[in-house]
Amino acid sequence: MNITRRRGAIATFITLGVLLTGVAITLNIEWIVLHKGSLIYFILGIIFFAILVAGVVLNTVFLVREIRRNERQDSFLNAVTHELKTPIASIRLYLDTLQRRPLDEAQRKQFYSIMHADSDRLLATVEQVLKAGELGQRQRQQNRILIDLQPLVADCIAVTLARHRLAPDCIVLAPVPVGVRLRVHGIPEDLRTAILNILENAVKYSPTGQTKVDIRCTLSIADYNFVALAITDRGIGIPESELKRIFKRFYRIPGRYAVKIKGTGLGLFLVRTIARQHGGRISATSPGANQGSTFTLTLPLAT
Repeated sequence: MNITRRRGAIATFITLGVLLTGVAITLNIEWIVLHKGSLIYFILGIIFFAILVAGVVLNTVFLVREIRRNERQDSFLNAVTHELKTPIASIRLYLDTLQRRPLDEAQRKQFYSIMHADSDRLLATVEQVLKAGELGQRQRQQNRILIDLQPLVADCIAVTLARHRLAPDCIVLAPVPVGVRLRVHGIPEDLRTAILNILENAVKYSPTGQTKVDIRCTLSIADYNFVALAITDRGIGIPESELKRIFKRFYRIPGRYAVKIKGTGLGLFLVRTIARQHGGRISATSPGANQGSTFTLTLPLAT
């Protein structure tokens, strides 16, 4: 219902903008005809016409953009509400069960394990929202130290494997040549957040069921002065038209992607913000539907 209403509002504003532009053109033509013998009035008419049309176009663009931004924010609030409510409800259910029913030790341990995983999910959602606000206010040069990327990426992989209870061969980091140390200047907790978000996305969008999660990570030198971390999954892929939009704040791919995979729409936005604050960039490529995708985080090498 809300989507239909917003689409109707967008169509209304675009139609109104077109009508106002048509009226402006008609009035400008009449002005020129009435004052065709005066060069000054002719020039003034063209100037005022250009200003009027530009104002109408900019106003229409602004209104349509605001409607779409509000739509993304509503989607974000709905997603965050779900991400917070689901683990809380699960934890409460298991706590009630533990209070009301006698359980053997194996069942109690299983319940504790599930509640611990739900609390981790809840904490991750809260930290993601807080980090999004924090990054917008942080100074770019705060707490920069020399960081060796290989052990940082390896640690992020270990955390992701444990969080999703995956086998060690589900996420593999290709070995770096002996003696090569890929270092950057940066904020460790921010780079850790960026890498974890990319890995989290790779796991979430990997196939479910009988197909095993298969994620490959590689570190390499790019353009002589940069280090590139490429994370490739074998998941559902990304439509070509969405490859740049996915890094916007609150943006989630519409259709079956948004329905099937839950999230807040902040993860990749955080990755892009952190990459830019470190003088780097993030990009995504995908061969097509169900052919996986590759996210490449590129950062300046420390000299």
